Amino acid sequence: MKIKDNRIITITTIGIIILIWELITSLHLVESLIVPSPKTVVSAFFEILQKGYKRQSLLFHLGSSLYRLLAAFVLATIVAVPLGLWAGFSKKARAVFEPIVDFVKPLPPLAYYTLLVLWLGIGNESKIALLFVACFTPIFIASAAGVTRLPERFLNCAYSLGSSHGQAFRKVVFPAALPSILVGMRTALGVGYTTLISSEMVAATSGIGWMVLDASRIMRSDVIFVGIFLMGFTGILMDIGLRKLEKKLVPWNGKE
Repeated sequence: MKIKDNRIITITTIGIIILIWELITSLHLVESLIVPSPKTVVSAFFEILQKGYKRQSLLFHLGSSLYRLLAAFVLATIVAVPLGLWAGFSKKARAVFEPIVDFVKPLPPLAYYTLLVLWLGIGNESKIALLFVACFTPIFIASAAGVTRLPERFLNCAYSLGSSHGQAFRKVVFPAALPSILVGMRTALGVGYTTLISSEMVAATSGIGWMVLDASRIMRSDVIFVGIFLMGFTGILMDIGLRKLEKKLVPWNGKE
């Protein structure tokens, strides 16, 4: 019953926001050029869906953005998880990687994007490299933290029962760190999406970020709103996917 009540509250909240939006535009409290009505935004969405934007379909722009994001996210996960686990397990490995991560962590991604564009061009390569760095840091930190938070007695128990280092890692360390890894992946996905849109606004010829920037140049606020909603909805769907994966892989998390 509580889940149903929460859904009703969520739907009601969204309905109220749309109603306020409609009232603001219908009463002309704000210029329509700045804030278009919900009907105008919906019409713009179907127009772009049917005719595309700047000779490219909406799916092409959305697909371009998601390809860049997911390619970098998968690569970052493949590299950051084992390195993070190693850094959490070994003080020497931590001494190697931690200063590098601590240096990159506070840097705004767009600060070094210009270098990546100079080295790799304005194509997908520079964007994937940028997103890789943006996604790598939170996944690495979460992976290392998941290991360091593991009580030492758990490992001692495994060793006392005859487990090898490899068995202890597979059966104790990795499962214990997995909840933290998945949280890091969710964080990385959000950071990566934000960075992606920013990079497309700086140097790109396709993608949702580029579409929003191009629409702002010709004062198409309805297209800007379409792009913003697409970013939000796709971000929510990806986060829901990771949360479902988390429930499937670590059903014990939060139930200790």
